Amino acid sequence: MAKRRKVANLLALPVLSTLSERPMYPYEIASTLRRRGKDASVKINWGSFYTVVRNLEKHGLIKATGTVRQGNQPDRTVYAITPEGRAELADWLRELVEVPEREYPRFQAALADIATLHPREFTVLLRRRLEALEADLAEQDRQLAEHRAWLPELLLIEADYHRALSSAEVDWVRALLARLEDGTMAGLADWARFHETGEVPQEIDWLHEQERARAEPSPEEAD
Repeated sequence: MAKRRKVANLLALPVLSTLSERPMYPYEIASTLRRRGKDASVKINWGSFYTVVRNLEKHGLIKATGTVRQGNQPDRTVYAITPEGRAELADWLRELVEVPEREYPRFQAALADIATLHPREFTVLLRRRLEALEADLAEQDRQLAEHRAWLPELLLIEADYHRALSSAEVDWVRALLARLEDGTMAGLADWARFHETGEVPQEIDWLHEQERARAEPSPEEAD
């Protein structure tokens, strides 16, 4: 089970990691994260970035160590990671690597209710998704090949992981499309008939009966 963190926003993780290298002011941290493409690994809401920095300071995970000024710009506060921040960073990383956590992708949410659409429409949409996924995978391969020429593998490990997930999704979508297009997907005819005639498949009727039976109180509960 995931621990409750003092600063739970995952954006705090790359902020702490960046400050573990050397002290920086917030704009410098943000620029470093952008330059390193961290927004490909963590969903970064730049509007909440400074709130995360303030919360890290509030909980003693980072501390202000001074200010710097560049040209006519106002003074900028420089932050350094504290021993507590280093401990939190290491503990958080250990948890994220060791403990599998259920995530909820938007695509999976759509698949859970996809029977609402006619299978023909679903097939068209899925074909478009596959084309987009294949194009994205090709671009990932291009960028990885370019980066491997000068970056060590350790700095590309998250990109390799993302590429593996993308490849797995391409394979899964391609296989599902094949079964939709050749008609071998189980229940496909019933699914189409429901949209065309309103006839509810027997399996769905049975499922509804089971759900109603479970929802009804037992005689003991009714008393």
